[in-house]
Amino acid sequence: MNRLIAVFIFFLAAVAVSAQGAYNFSVIKQNPITPVKNQASSGTCWSFSGVGMLESELIRMGKGEFDLSEMYIVRRNYEDKAQKYARLHGNLNFSAGGSFADVVETINEYGIMPEDAYRGLNYGSETHNHGELDKVLKGYMDGIIGARNLSPVWSDAFSSILDTYLGPLPQTFTYQGKQYSPHTFKEFLGLKQEDYISLTSFTHHPFYQSFAIEVPDNWRWANSYNLPVDELMEVMESAIMNGYTIAWASDVSEAGFSREGIAIIPDENAAENAGSDQAKWLGLSTRERDADLKTRVGTQVLAEKMITQEMRQESFNNYQTTDDHGMQIYGIATDKDGNKFYMVKNSWGETGPYKGLWYASDPFVRYKTLSIVLHRDAIPAQIAAKLGL
Repeated sequence: MNRLIAVFIFFLAAVAVSAQGAYNFSVIKQNPITPVKNQASSGTCWSFSGVGMLESELIRMGKGEFDLSEMYIVRRNYEDKAQKYARLHGNLNFSAGGSFADVVETINEYGIMPEDAYRGLNYGSETHNHGELDKVLKGYMDGIIGARNLSPVWSDAFSSILDTYLGPLPQTFTYQGKQYSPHTFKEFLGLKQEDYISLTSFTHHPFYQSFAIEVPDNWRWANSYNLPVDELMEVMESAIMNGYTIAWASDVSEAGFSREGIAIIPDENAAENAGSDQAKWLGLSTRERDADLKTRVGTQVLAEKMITQEMRQESFNNYQTTDDHGMQIYGIATDKDGNKFYMVKNSWGETGPYKGLWYASDPFVRYKTLSIVLHRDAIPAQIAAKLGL
């Protein structure tokens, strides 16, 4: 571990102590991460969190610290998505969103670039702002599909739009005095897409088999292996404790996901959440209690729900659990009562009391995890055997 990485980890630990608020966390295990980045006004969390996991993988592998280009991966995926959108006559989700498959399942085909080789900021801004770009790309694709007669150059024009906003793709670049292509840089890093596995947990498909999670941003129709939720949580804890980090797809629209850096599932029926006026609390409707709890997440320690497999499935079935956001899980901590929290790196810049980091409770992760991606060696042997890995 080089000195910069060691200093950054020490900084994270110091933040966890100095910005406690209502919580007092003790770190059980945290693995190295690179500095918090900012996706800003772009819907590219999937790239930032997937790349963050790969950057931590390089540290774990002893390669050192790298700052990889999220926008190179975004650019390549926008082009792939446009091709599929055209072939399906527009019957596909065409937006800025994506999945971790867009990061790991393109490594072998497209390679990787460092941030300095492709920043994706060709429109006079120091931060990412894709509002105009996303509208232009969608409008262009709908226009050519609506014409019902695609020309052989439509994809060239699409790439020209990306060149204008994100910048032309370099064929080669120099890194630390040596020239690389995206593929030779990938070989230099030693990253292979077949090393990474996606896992999920839902009962509408058989356990220990794979399926494509039915969410709009899974436009590649990439498969995830299906585990019972207890085994999914076992994988996550084992991975963290053995030095791996996790790309985490989750629903952050819940009232319990707070800008105070805390993510919990407060129990609106728990008497201990009533506060000083229990009679008034009991007179509130469930919706009113939920709204009240939302204002208190992160500033008070609240009792949480016990999460079951059935609750997960019901929430997914009725659209309460949606594919909102991608982040990186890198550690485990406990609060003063010994409750387990997962330490999360976000991509919204150094915001909130923990400077861009979150603490997500075990119930929150158990309930709201859509899928995870991690190195295949992080999966305990007995679970990998059940999956045929």
